[in-house]
Amino acid sequence: MSFGNGSRLDGARYWKAYALNKLGRRDEALGSLSQLAKDHPESNWLNDAKALEVEVRNASGSPVSPEAENNEELKLLALNGLMQSDPERMLPLVEKMLHGPGSPRVKEQALFVLAQSGSPKARAILGQLAKGGGNPDLQIKAVEFLAIHGGKESGATLADVYTTAKDDNVREAVLRAYMISGQKDRLLAAARGEKSVALRGQAIQYLGAAGARDEIWQMYQAETSPELRGNLIQAMMISGMSDRLLEVAKGAKDAKTRKDAIQGYAVSGGNKGSDALVSIYNSEQDRSVKETIIHSFMMSGSAKPLVEIARQEKNPELKKTAVQTLSLMHSPEATEYLMELLK
Repeated sequence: MSFGNGSRLDGARYWKAYALNKLGRRDEALGSLSQLAKDHPESNWLNDAKALEVEVRNASGSPVSPEAENNEELKLLALNGLMQSDPERMLPLVEKMLHGPGSPRVKEQALFVLAQSGSPKARAILGQLAKGGGNPDLQIKAVEFLAIHGGKESGATLADVYTTAKDDNVREAVLRAYMISGQKDRLLAAARGEKSVALRGQAIQYLGAAGARDEIWQMYQAETSPELRGNLIQAMMISGMSDRLLEVAKGAKDAKTRKDAIQGYAVSGGNKGSDALVSIYNSEQDRSVKETIIHSFMMSGSAKPLVEIARQEKNPELKKTAVQTLSLMHSPEATEYLMELLK
């Protein structure tokens, strides 16, 4: 899922200037940087743009050598070695590279080198970038590395980023970081209190990946928003709550919720509970829900209960749907039933 607060034209203009500089088209590069500063005076790309402008203005009129990128990568290899032998000397070099006009790939690798260091200074630099001390793309990557390499100790920094960030892409990255670093309590707080429905839904799905089954069920019982109830059903599917999904499929008042629960069960429950789905099918009045149950048997590979439904179904359209589904399943039970129809 992608979130955003509007155009990312400022970032596009920065990378356009970067590419023009690499091609030796200095005047055009400076024009793109000038337009960025004029149209986006509060952009998070301005520091990178200023560093690139210095490089462009100091460069000669000849095209940039194509070996320049390779030189950056060679420097990065050296930094990897310094991290092992002299990390204090490595940190200022990496920090300079992160704030310079380097390519995004090299910056990401430099950030990875920084994240590998366990020193307090390295962690402070990483935290600064996560809080917005660089361009937005680098900020999101810093958040991810904090989650992977910072563990639960990074919780306070991530919480600060989530509270202060204005870009929903960054806030979503923090939610994902909570999941990666096992911070279920912070995810739960976002799932319950976040004002953005989109972010709240994302937090709910990450709760499913974190295995917060009791919390998900409690939230489902209290939730009234159809959209968020759908997110909670997805979370039940992700965390393998097949019994709860069957409960929703039986008791939900609206057809869409029942269908979502049936589909979720088919993915998470496998062949278990086929009798329960047949029972739901027999008592269900909504045709679209019945069709969802038929298709769910194909998703779970359960031909036998579908053959039972096809045998007893009186509605010609539903019977046709059941037979069409069986024709796609290639199981012994399905083949035997199809042979009977041919006779």
